[in-house]
Amino acid sequence: MPEEQNRVLTDHLASYLFCPSETAVKNLRKEGITEGVYMPGDIMLDALIFYRTLEHDLSIAVPNDFYLITLHRTENTDDSARLKSIIEALNDFEEVKGILPLHPRTAKMLEINGLQIGSNIQVIEPVGYLDMLALENRSQFIVTDSGGVQKEAYFLRKPCVTLRDQTEWVETVELGANILVGADRERIIKALTQPPNPIEWVELYGDGSAGETILELLLKNAG
Repeated sequence: MPEEQNRVLTDHLASYLFCPSETAVKNLRKEGITEGVYMPGDIMLDALIFYRTLEHDLSIAVPNDFYLITLHRTENTDDSARLKSIIEALNDFEEVKGILPLHPRTAKMLEINGLQIGSNIQVIEPVGYLDMLALENRSQFIVTDSGGVQKEAYFLRKPCVTLRDQTEWVETVELGANILVGADRERIIKALTQPPNPIEWVELYGDGSAGETILELLLKNAG
């Protein structure tokens, strides 16, 4: 993925590398990078824990039982065959109501390709961070092609169905909390019917104190 190519380049330029997981540490080791490598956890978890403590009323009316969908990556939206397969699979699943904050690019490509969202899916405008966290937290499970949402799903202990052929967060797949289905219609429907169910949820990404740990390490090395 393009962002991973950028990451590899940056890794070799950086003096300090603060990894979100043990998997990231192992990847660096395979690249021959062992100096200046630390594993403080993921600052995304810090943010989620902080903002979940704020009083926030969801500004959108949603049903009591629903699953959340996000769909925006170029490889899915700009490939008409993939987009058609994904939308048809989502339309075919009617057991649970879907909530879809519709990305502008996705809306544009749906119109270009003449694709309609089924009545079993509630389409809403894109939402801000706090509303997104609230939707994720209230959902039964999450269907996404986003890298960040995959992690937030894990933080919130929500089963995740990932509409991609590969993921940066392989540890979530290995633990059975996340399943890769690509754009395959039958695989998507099967995963929606039987979402992932991990045996246990372990702390893959630290305990929510990554920011403090990073600051302490920087101050220590600067002194």
